[in-house]
Amino acid sequence: MKIECIRLYEEREDVTLTAYVLQDSQELMAGKKRPAILICPGGGYFNCSDREAEPVALRFAGLGYHSFVLRYSTYCEGGAFPNLSKPIPPKERDQHPAPMNDIGLAMRLICAHADAWLVDTERIAVCGFSAGGHNAAMYATRWHEDPANPRPAAAILGYPLTDYVFKHESEMKQDPGAQAFFHASDTAFLGTPDPTEAQLLDVSPSRHVTENTPPTFLWATAADELVPVQHSLLMAKALADAKVPFEIHIFEEGPHGLGLADQASAQARSQCFADAAGWTALAGKWLEKRFALPLPEKSAFEIMMENGGFPT
Repeated sequence: MKIECIRLYEEREDVTLTAYVLQDSQELMAGKKRPAILICPGGGYFNCSDREAEPVALRFAGLGYHSFVLRYSTYCEGGAFPNLSKPIPPKERDQHPAPMNDIGLAMRLICAHADAWLVDTERIAVCGFSAGGHNAAMYATRWHEDPANPRPAAAILGYPLTDYVFKHESEMKQDPGAQAFFHASDTAFLGTPDPTEAQLLDVSPSRHVTENTPPTFLWATAADELVPVQHSLLMAKALADAKVPFEIHIFEEGPHGLGLADQASAQARSQCFADAAGWTALAGKWLEKRFALPLPEKSAFEIMMENGGFPT
């Protein structure tokens, strides 16, 4: 595997694309191009979680796909997490639509390297978790608004936030800590702790699903108290209404931010849930319907043996 980290902007060290490119082999793909997964970690638009970055990339690489981790524009810009006990000042360059635009730039960068990296540009999926799931969903539903943006072939969304109107309605029922987190997150993402109705609608991807939205895989847990499961259900309903193919899995147990839900991405045993960890196998089966590698029916060895075995 070749691992390479590329800055998306020369003047910024925090916005990067890390490529996990599988080595070509005459025994495997023999020069054929592979599909790819572009991963957006979560982090409330404050940062990009390491737990939802490389561990996820390596898991998808294990399924035979090139993987890319996008560390998009976030409030902390790679620095320390802010003190949420008091209001935080906005940072314009990290606000919407910068994170979504970073996905478009990353997609174009992958396409530009398609020959060198052997990437099938017709089969690139966007994948995200929590705020990264929101960002991936934003791109999946809005990519066509910029003619320069490549179309994603699929979207994989883990416990995503999909409806900011619903988020603001549900915040009133959450504890003060969660409310403070979301108010600060709104400032980080939208520049204000009190966004207008128009702003909330604009950044609610479940309200922007159209026939241009790619097939989508959704997963979440019913026990998630930070981003309620209704966000995934609202997205599923929007996909169904638009007749966009989708699959959804709701696991009974597990808090917010599970990542892979096993020890590969966990900080503690409290983030390991065997049932929820099954999402990667389910996503793999779902992806294979669309991203199956261009393999022949039989290997060269099998053909050789059928034709009389080793040459004498």
